[in-house]
Amino acid sequence: MLSHYYTVKGYGEHEIIIQKSRFICYVERVTKESEAIEFIQKIKKKHHDANHNCSAYLIGENDQIQKANDDGEPSGTAGVPMLEVLKKKKLKDTVVVVTRYFGGIKLGTGGLIRAYGKSVSEGLQATGMVERKLMRVIRVTIDYTWLGKLENELRSSPYIVKEIHYLNNVVVETYVEEALKTIFSDWIINMTNGQATTSDEHTEYLEIEI
Repeated sequence: MLSHYYTVKGYGEHEIIIQKSRFICYVERVTKESEAIEFIQKIKKKHHDANHNCSAYLIGENDQIQKANDDGEPSGTAGVPMLEVLKKKKLKDTVVVVTRYFGGIKLGTGGLIRAYGKSVSEGLQATGMVERKLMRVIRVTIDYTWLGKLENELRSSPYIVKEIHYLNNVVVETYVEEALKTIFSDWIINMTNGQATTSDEHTEYLEIEI
């Protein structure tokens, strides 16, 4: 698993007008090629009357699945520029579809490349992007008398509280970077005069907006 990577927040759409042509960008997060294909087909069905429904996607830890489709536009003027935007922003597990309704003015090769690239760039910006960081979840078990101090210290620390369970004792689940887990445990023990116990749990991705 990657220690961190960038992707989109989820579904989004954004429309721009260039020389009277409508460019509607659709964005989605996917983890399998079948999901990307299904999304593209869904948009094509929605806009079956459009002149073009161009697409691109980038999937896998090492970007091992990459596809670009011009859908009738001159070769290399739509799908590839769209894919290049995804690569430039270092996004993974992302599919984009740009639907074009022709407005009567031809844009030329350079104009098309710029238009499809701009449509995707603005579509991604409107949708929002996140950094997914692989974090260790550490459970801190303490007596209720320590909860106020622990919460205050955590708020001013680089660690992030995931959830608090109010049981016989309080259990605070905290996101900690793998490289910092020993430092975190020592910090907790020192802060509570040895009254807290810590235990490593699973790892999971934490999403941070960028």
